[in-house]
Amino acid sequence: MFNVLKSAAPLGQHLKGLVTVRNYGKPNKKYLYKDGILKDQIYYYPRDNNREILQLDGEPSKLFSVRRLKPIKGLPYWEKRILRGLGLYEKNGVAVVKNIPENNARLWKVKHLVEVLPITYKYGEPTENDIDATFLKENGECVVVRKLEEIDASVDKLKAAEAVRHAKLRMDGETLRKDSRLRWLNPW
Repeated sequence: MFNVLKSAAPLGQHLKGLVTVRNYGKPNKKYLYKDGILKDQIYYYPRDNNREILQLDGEPSKLFSVRRLKPIKGLPYWEKRILRGLGLYEKNGVAVVKNIPENNARLWKVKHLVEVLPITYKYGEPTENDIDATFLKENGECVVVRKLEEIDASVDKLKAAEAVRHAKLRMDGETLRKDSRLRWLNPW
C-alpha cells in the first residue's frame, strides 16, 4: 500500500475508475431530447412522429392568437399567474399576444395548456380605419370586411342628412322634451 501512495499519478488514475460523480445540475437537453429535428438553427420536437415541420415563409408573424385548452384547477401558482397575465384566466379564453422574447418565454412555460397560432393577414395588415371591420377567425386568420357602396348612393345619403339638419319644420329641443315626457308618463 505504501508503494501506491508514493507515486501520485498512478493513484489518481487508479481512483478515477472507482469514483463516480453525480450531476445535480440541469440535464443537458442536447442529450436528453435526442429526437429533435434541426431546421433553420432551431430544434423542433414534434409530438407526433408523422407531423411535418411547417416551412418558414418570409418573416415570422408579429402577433399570436393564444387559446387556453386545459382547465386551471390543480395547476401550480406560477402557471396560473402566467395565464392571468396573458389574459387567459377565463374559461375558453382567447388572447392576442405580441411575438416578443418575453411573451415567447411565458408561452413556453404553459405550452401544454394553450394552443398558439400565428395571426396571418390574407388581404394585408389592417389600418386604423379598418379596426371596426376587422375580425379574427379560429384558424388565426385576420380578415377585414369592407362594404363597397356606390359613390352616388353615399353622396345622396349625405345630402339627405344635411337637408334634414337644416329644415325649417324640424322639431326643436323644447318640443322634443315635452313629447318625450308625455310618452314617459302615458306609455300606452
